[in-house]
Amino acid sequence: MHEVLKDKKFIFFDVGYTLDAPASGHWMFTNKFLEFTKDKLDMFDNATIHSAMLKGFAYIEKNHKLFTIEEEISTLCVFYQIVSDELSLGLTIAQIYEISKDRATNMNNYLLYPKVKETLEVLFKSFKLGIISDTWPSIVNQLTHLGIFQFFTTFTFSYDVGVFKPDEKMFIDALNKCGVAASETVFIDDQIENLEAAEKLGITPILIAANPSSDVQTKYTKIHSIVELLD
Repeated sequence: MHEVLKDKKFIFFDVGYTLDAPASGHWMFTNKFLEFTKDKLDMFDNATIHSAMLKGFAYIEKNHKLFTIEEEISTLCVFYQIVSDELSLGLTIAQIYEISKDRATNMNNYLLYPKVKETLEVLFKSFKLGIISDTWPSIVNQLTHLGIFQFFTTFTFSYDVGVFKPDEKMFIDALNKCGVAASETVFIDDQIENLEAAEKLGITPILIAANPSSDVQTKYTKIHSIVELLD
């Protein structure tokens, strides 16, 4: 096992860009979304698209306490309507609903990284495993579809807590559920600010750079795949 796991009892994982990746290359711009918008999206630079998305995310952040997949779809509909309006994509109500439903129910939107299931099977024998993720009610279906749900004993989901990482409420919730001291836990995530928040509560951070944009210099232990935890 990796030396960072010495004397640890509990491993917390992020999901996106830790265990899996979006099939389209983008979490919100799914293949279904691109089916309706690709030609028009190509007209905009990244900064303009990012600005439109931020306005959509602002709505999500204020309305993220969710309970059902139906509520997830409704929230996504507003997000995609905002993006459509900001970029003049001309999406119809029917298209927005189809995109939103696909985002919430089509598990082919998610691709498990190589050797993740096999690695979790090994870690599961020596550690308790948990999830801390900014996500949606459909996450349970996603983890089940990917064949890894059964390895985790605790779940801290943003839609359930009502806030996103790096809010400390996410990490406090996870620690309250895990049953061990923070010093006996590690947290694997692809965002430095999330790791910093975890560290403040005594959790040992591990940066995962499966996504090249996360491959930055850091004081934290860095891996590129959870397979490296077995080294």
